[in-house]
Amino acid sequence: MAGKSYEQIVDQIGDLKVTELASLVNALKDRFAIEMPSAVAAAPVAAAAVAEEKSEYKVTLKDGGPEKIKTIKALRQVLPTLGLVEAKKAVDEAPTVIAEAVSKADANKMKEALEAAGAKVELS
Repeated sequence: MAGKSYEQIVDQIGDLKVTELASLVNALKDRFAIEMPSAVAAAPVAAAAVAEEKSEYKVTLKDGGPEKIKTIKALRQVLPTLGLVEAKKAVDEAPTVIAEAVSKADANKMKEALEAAGAKVELS
C-alpha cells in the first residue's frame, strides 16, 4: 500500500463515532486473532461511557444577584424544605452548592427559576 492509502484510512477512522470505533477494534481483534490485555480492551468501552450524557447534576449558586430578596424567594420555591434563614445564608455566602445528584430536568428548573430572580447559577 502506498502512504497516501494510509492517510485515507486514518481519515476514515477519524470520522467514526466512539461506538463505531469500539466495534472496529473488536472486528480487527477477531479478524487477526489478537488478544489484548484487559486494561487495553476495556478502553473503548470506557471511552463510550464517557461519551454518554451525565444523569446527575450539582447545582451551585454562584452569585445572589442584585436583588437578593427575589433570589431568596426563588431559592425557597425550588427547595421548599429550606427555611428563610438557611436560604438567606445560602444567598449571602454564595458560591454555595444548593443541590447535589439531581436530574437534568430538575437542575434546569432550579437554574431557570434562580436566574429569573437575577442569580447566577452553575450546573456541573
